[in-house]
Amino acid sequence: MATPAFASIHNWRAVDARLGTSGQPTEAQLADIAAAGYRTVINLALHDDPRYSLPDERAAVEALGMDYVHIPVQFASPQDEDLSRFFAAMDAHRERKVWVHCAANMRVSAFLGLYWTLRDGRPREEAFELLRGLWQPNETWSAFIERSLQR
Repeated sequence: MATPAFASIHNWRAVDARLGTSGQPTEAQLADIAAAGYRTVINLALHDDPRYSLPDERAAVEALGMDYVHIPVQFASPQDEDLSRFFAAMDAHRERKVWVHCAANMRVSAFLGLYWTLRDGRPREEAFELLRGLWQPNETWSAFIERSLQR
C-alpha cells in the first residue's frame, strides 16, 4: 500500500511485496522506504547532477540500515557491463525487499524488463509492462534492449 511519501516520489511504482521502483527519492523518502521494510537500495542514476541525486546517497541509505548498490548508468549510453552488474545485484538481493531507482524510473524499467525476461523467463509482453507504463524508449534504449535480448 502506498504511503503519502511513496506517492510523492517521482514515477513511484510498487511492483510487488518485495520490489519498489521510482525516480530519485529525497532523504526523507529514503527514511520512509527503510521504515517500510526495504533492506537494499539499488541506484542506477549518476551522482554528478544535483537535480537528480543526493549529496551523499550511500551515507544516507547506510545510516538507515539499508544496503546500497550504485551502478551509474549513463542514460545516453547504457552498457552491457551495467546490465550485468544490475543482474548480479538483483540476484544477490533476491530474498530481500529491494528498492530500485534512477532519476526518473526509465533506466530501472528497462533493466527490470530485461532482468525479468532473461533471468526469470517471463514473456516479453509481461516483462516490459512497467516500462510501457512509464515511457517510450528512444532509439538508444530500444537498440540496447533489442541487443540485450539477443544474449
